[in-house]
Amino acid sequence: MKVHISRLRVIRPGLIQGLVLGLMSVSTTALAQLTEGEPEDFTGLTDPVRVVHILDEPRHRTVYQQEDIRLLDIQINPGDTTLPHTHDNPILYTFISNGEGPLGGRLSSATRYVDEPYTHRVTNEGPGLFRIVALASFAEPVPEGLDDWPSGLPSEADLENEWFRAWRLTLQPGERSEEISHLNPAFVIQVSTEGAVHVERSDGVTSELLAPGDWSAPREPYVLYNPTSQTVSLVVNEARTFSGQ
Repeated sequence: MKVHISRLRVIRPGLIQGLVLGLMSVSTTALAQLTEGEPEDFTGLTDPVRVVHILDEPRHRTVYQQEDIRLLDIQINPGDTTLPHTHDNPILYTFISNGEGPLGGRLSSATRYVDEPYTHRVTNEGPGLFRIVALASFAEPVPEGLDDWPSGLPSEADLENEWFRAWRLTLQPGERSEEISHLNPAFVIQVSTEGAVHVERSDGVTSELLAPGDWSAPREPYVLYNPTSQTVSLVVNEARTFSGQ
C-alpha cells in the first residue's frame, strides 16, 4: 500500500497563481520527512486549487486546544484524499494506523515547516483507516538548557527537540506507574490494539483509554495503571511551552 502525497509550493502567502505541483508516491513511513527532495514540476495547470491551512483541513480534526498548541485527530478513510493543506508550524506525529493496519504509535516530528512552509495532500488507498494523532505547536522554541523535565518518566525521551518530547511506555498486566508530573502540556495516547490504560489524576479523576488512538490530557499529576490481563503500550507526548516564569 502506498499513501500518495501531492506537494504544492506556494510562491508567497495568499498567492495561488504560479503554484508548482509535484506528485510522488511514498509510504507512510516517510510522512514526516516530506520536505526532503524536490517535487516534479507540473506547470500550466488549468484547474483551480483550493489550499487550506492544516487546521482548516476537515480530516485534521482539532480535538484539544490550549493556548499555542492543538491536538489533531487525523483520519482518512479508504479511497479518500485530503485537501491540499499547508504546514507552517512544528508538529509531532503519533502514527496509529495506515491502510494496511496498525502502526503501533511510531513517533516522528517535523520542525522544518517553521522556516519552509510545506503544502501537500494525502490519499489513503486502504483498505483500512489511515490515522495519526498529531500534536501541533505554534509556540516559540524553548531556550537551550531550559530545565522543564517532568518527574516520574524515564530520564531519556524517545524523541526530543525544542518544541516536543515523547516517551514510549509499556505496562504489564496489573502494573501501575509511579506518579508523573509535567511542567508542559502533556498527552497520554494508547497505541496497542489490546489492553487498556487508566490515567488516574491526583484530584481523583480517572480517564480510561480502551483502543489505539484514545487519549487523555491530564492537567494534574497522574498515575498510569493497566487493569487488564494484556500488556499495553502507550505514548506520552509533551508540547514544550514552559517559559520558566
